[in-house]
Amino acid sequence: MKIFIPFLLLAVLFGCKKDESRLPQVNMDWKQRTVEASLDSLSSGSTYLSIYSQINSYDEETKHGLTVTVSMRNIYDEDTLYMHGIRSYDTEGHMLTDYISQDIYILPLETLEIIIDEEDDYGGTGGNFIFDWSAEAGKEPFIEAVMIRSSGQQGISFTTRGIRRD
Repeated sequence: MKIFIPFLLLAVLFGCKKDESRLPQVNMDWKQRTVEASLDSLSSGSTYLSIYSQINSYDEETKHGLTVTVSMRNIYDEDTLYMHGIRSYDTEGHMLTDYISQDIYILPLETLEIIIDEEDDYGGTGGNFIFDWSAEAGKEPFIEAVMIRSSGQQGISFTTRGIRRD
């Protein structure tokens, strides 16, 4: 029995290690996706997306963090989409992050993501994103967010979808 206990402890310690290769990439290298070409022949638009990196529980003072995945999807199998601006704002409407300084592309059927960690109170209970984009006429990106939190055997998850502003 004395020999078994150390082996059991080692198995527990090494069996609980996080697999770092499965963690999501938080910071995308937007510079590798820049576009220099003229996009004048394309239609342009702007999309609003609400996110919730925190949610109230019990009362106004108690807040819980949520992991947020913002997803920008090109749902078309032939046309590339272009993003001109990706900006986030907090609950009070103050800009937090301007993600890109140059136009970037999203290839056909490709998805780009921004991950906001559960521990980051980021935009608060009323965070916002604005996406400015260009695409062939009648085509636009599909933008949504998934918010999730789990603790023990309980969890909460929900989604929001982008709304075209113009």
